[in-house]
Amino acid sequence: MKIFVTGVNGQLGHDVVNELVARGHEAVGSDISGEYLGVPDGSAVTAAPYVRLDITRGEEVHAVIGKIRPDAVIHCAAWTAVDAAEEEENIPVVRAVNVDGTKHIADACREFGAKMMYLSTDYVFDGQGSEPWKPDCRDYRPLCVYGQTKLEGELAVANTLDKYFIVRIAWVFGKNGKNFVRTMLNVGKKYPAVRVVNDQIGTPTYTFDLARLLADMIETDRYGYYHATNEGGYISWYDFACEIFRRAGYSTEVIPVTTAEYGLSKAVRPFNSRLDKKKLAESGFTPLPVWQDALARYLKEIGNAD
Repeated sequence: MKIFVTGVNGQLGHDVVNELVARGHEAVGSDISGEYLGVPDGSAVTAAPYVRLDITRGEEVHAVIGKIRPDAVIHCAAWTAVDAAEEEENIPVVRAVNVDGTKHIADACREFGAKMMYLSTDYVFDGQGSEPWKPDCRDYRPLCVYGQTKLEGELAVANTLDKYFIVRIAWVFGKNGKNFVRTMLNVGKKYPAVRVVNDQIGTPTYTFDLARLLADMIETDRYGYYHATNEGGYISWYDFACEIFRRAGYSTEVIPVTTAEYGLSKAVRPFNSRLDKKKLAESGFTPLPVWQDALARYLKEIGNAD
């Protein structure tokens, strides 16, 4: 298959292209920069074909996808700076990327007959209660600009196409970019203690593992909404930080605090990010490994194993 991947300068797009190439697919990566700017690790993505693309420009999206004529598009590109999205001057840009850009890609997929995969988020829900959110739940009440624009991106895909996957993920970490694990490791090197919220509950997602699942999915026609994070049980950010330091061999003290006590975030975040992933196995897909194993492999990959 020829598969076009947006957002290859980010954590997930990087790993998706590597996984597709390893399977023998023809992967073409894209991002807004003039050239690939991700980690120069010598992996397949650094040598794969790359196309500059500003997804907020509809005519440009139409021209690029029309020229490449992919069988599928995996849309990883997004504005993901959750707090910065709340700043008034940024809101039009966030909307242009997450809503308009997604609609441009969906329109092009419809015109040129490509299936589409859209990566979404737990932030489309209001995060109340303690029951895991099911992938086909439509009880949307996003609490912040990021969540609202990602929801509108979902709707743009679902209202435009018949052949689509909408995959919600959460708490993402990977080799190519910033994430919570790297932040904790950096803080742990500088300070004897760190305050981490303990009332937001979810599950981490390792992009290396997720890329394998997304490749499995795009090779099929089992379309629809899915949730995909690593297995291993639901935890808080506090629990995650404790495990990061334990496996990295740090003695950093982790102090649990409530979201209100933490008080540094501009965007309202969901307390309940539990995502129900049973539909994956029910649809014949192999769930991701447990997050504890994923974390151990990731720390080894970036040179911070215990």
